[in-house]
Amino acid sequence: MLRLLLLRHAKSSWTDPGLDDHDRPLNTRGQKSAPLIGRFMREHKLNPDLVLCSPARRARETWKLASAQLRSAPRLLMEDGLYDFGNGGRILDTVRAKADSAKTVLVVGHNPSIERLAQRLVGKGDAKLRKRLAEKYPTGALVEISFDAKEWKDIEDGKGTLSAFVRPRDLVKEATT
Repeated sequence: MLRLLLLRHAKSSWTDPGLDDHDRPLNTRGQKSAPLIGRFMREHKLNPDLVLCSPARRARETWKLASAQLRSAPRLLMEDGLYDFGNGGRILDTVRAKADSAKTVLVVGHNPSIERLAQRLVGKGDAKLRKRLAEKYPTGALVEISFDAKEWKDIEDGKGTLSAFVRPRDLVKEATT
């Protein structure tokens, strides 16, 4: 079985209009939510063997803050192709090319590609989670998709099982109740 974790970068700052999109940092809300996602990953044993991260500053910062909550540091590759805003095809191509023997891969990237890829791959799973995924994939949200496959080249659209879809606001609610 293979697991693909898709993490949309946390909320970014738009306060400096002169900054190139690639260089935008996380805002305060993003800085608070990224560690919550990391803690969720640790508590639910979502331990990636490999992390493929967009080189955009907001994606790198999201991973840095989330990974500080994990028990061990997985192999990390910064991939230019993940700074992508398409249908998710480039993300999937990158996973297939780089994952090798990794059984659990985390991608830290951007919308709309992350959302579109998740929607393409998921064909099974909890109906409530699938409905939520179809409605909106907010910043900082994490999806876990499982595949009954041995190699990444064998994963196909509609064959994945949505095992988890968590948003930062879900974790903030848990922390306050």
